[in-house]
Amino acid sequence: MFSLTRKKCPDSLSGPNSESAFAREDREDGVARVVISEDGAIVFSNAMFRALAGDGSMDSINFQFDPLTTSEGTRYLVGSAVAAPEKSPARKNERVLRALPASDFQTLADLSEDIMLVVDESGAIRSINNAFTKIFGYGENDLAKIDFLDLFDNEDKPYIRNTIRSMGIDEAEATPVMDFQARIVTKTGAKRWIEWRQHRPKNSKSELMYCVGRDITAIREQQNALSRREKQLTQAESIGRMGHWNWTLGQDDIEWSEELYNIFGIEKKSFRPTLETMSRLVHKGDRERVNHSFQRATIGQTNYEMEFRVTRPDGEVRFIRCEGRCAREADGEVTALYGIMQDMTERILYERELKESKGEVERAYAAKTQFLANMSHELRTPLNAIIGFSEMMHRQLLGPIGTPKYLEYIQGIRESGEHLLDLISDILDMSKIEAGKYELAFEEVNVTKTIRLAMHMMESRSSDASVKIKAEKLLNDNLHIIADRRALLQVVLNILSNAVKFTLKGGQVNIECTERKDFITIKISDNGIGIPANKLANITNPFEQVSSHYTRDHEGTGLGLSITKELVEMHGGTLLIDSTLDIGTTVTVRLPYDASLKAPKK
Repeated sequence: MFSLTRKKCPDSLSGPNSESAFAREDREDGVARVVISEDGAIVFSNAMFRALAGDGSMDSINFQFDPLTTSEGTRYLVGSAVAAPEKSPARKNERVLRALPASDFQTLADLSEDIMLVVDESGAIRSINNAFTKIFGYGENDLAKIDFLDLFDNEDKPYIRNTIRSMGIDEAEATPVMDFQARIVTKTGAKRWIEWRQHRPKNSKSELMYCVGRDITAIREQQNALSRREKQLTQAESIGRMGHWNWTLGQDDIEWSEELYNIFGIEKKSFRPTLETMSRLVHKGDRERVNHSFQRATIGQTNYEMEFRVTRPDGEVRFIRCEGRCAREADGEVTALYGIMQDMTERILYERELKESKGEVERAYAAKTQFLANMSHELRTPLNAIIGFSEMMHRQLLGPIGTPKYLEYIQGIRESGEHLLDLISDILDMSKIEAGKYELAFEEVNVTKTIRLAMHMMESRSSDASVKIKAEKLLNDNLHIIADRRALLQVVLNILSNAVKFTLKGGQVNIECTERKDFITIKISDNGIGIPANKLANITNPFEQVSSHYTRDHEGTGLGLSITKELVEMHGGTLLIDSTLDIGTTVTVRLPYDASLKAPKK
């Protein structure tokens, strides 16, 4: 169509013949010209106008029309317009988009690897593409006997039936696109996982449902395999008490596996693993060392191993072994640290117990070896005296039996026999205690009287050693407790005997007894040779002695303090030893007022 632009019209036009004038205007200047009479007829057009009218380009041209009146009074409209430039190559190649015909859609559907089908309101399959037949194996003849729902695995059918029902085939409105995954049973009986998209268009008169599916069987198999491996890894970590972690440099969060939360004794939902929160769980004695290890690994770009302790929220201390590696970019720059943490508590405690047990066995073996060496001397000496003196008296080598010298020999026999009896008694008492067969006979005992009796029994030995025994703080002569009389006397005698034995000539032993609210305290101290600090922890072990059997200057089995400690503990009491080398030793015995109530139950 023309687009008219009107300008002011001149009143008249005079000159030569108008048609001749029009003809002169047919020049090739790129301007299209036309003259239209009053009745609408074209009385003149130049070649450019005719060319534009011929190729259909007139719609894109804007004409300018001017009124013209000849001298004869005839009126015309004279139109002119600059012709559009020739179309560029780009414009020439432009195409008008149009809807594809159904045949094109079918061709494209058959080229697709996605499954496409159309289902009617009854569930029958109306059309399929080639991918459907290729993947499931069903042809058009097979589909005439089965419905869409029949394709699904029996376990998935209830879910699929509800999904299709929710599409609302009997409703007028369009349904939203439905996405779901389900298994399809192929013609050969194999099961394939398909990810479906279904849609029913709005105002679909034929009530058709359009379905597109993608075979994700390989993806599901990979997902299941990955899930199995993750489950196996989790189970293995749980059995091995081990978890893995990953920390990207520059980030706060640390990735933890499930088992690490169990190792640290925390709930996953209430804990965010970061460098700061993990550092709080590390035992304060190991915290600085752990932080330095992370820093050294980052700066030095080296792998590392370390052991540290963590304190759980409930206060339990666990021993952790951490092994870390550096993750590097292609240029070698460290971008992350990763590794494992393993709970080594049971193993470390077991190793400690094993080490302690090994030490105890070695000490017990050494002590018993020393005991046997001591006994070879202790038993042989009195037996030699008994046999020797008896033989001399039997042969009357010094004359008749009435000779005074024999009295001295008889005294030696008695003393040797008593010493031998003491040795054997100690061994038997220790054996009975270790076997749990030492029975206590509880009765009311006067403690002060028992202590004085022990002092009296030690007078001869202390006199021979030039050692004084003093008891200036025995103030209550009516101090009574419930205890085993014989055991209490043996406890005091054993401690007094050791004090006198290891106090040098001119030394002193002090005894005192103090009453407390719940117990009494018997304290025996001396200014003797003392006990080395490294021997104090083991001095009450059976057969333990301060000096070796090569340098020992005193007789004894090494059972005295061990028996004493066991007897005190059988009364529900405690025995404490405090000693300084070359200063002296203090032994403190605490006993309850009624040992029958405090004694350990068998």
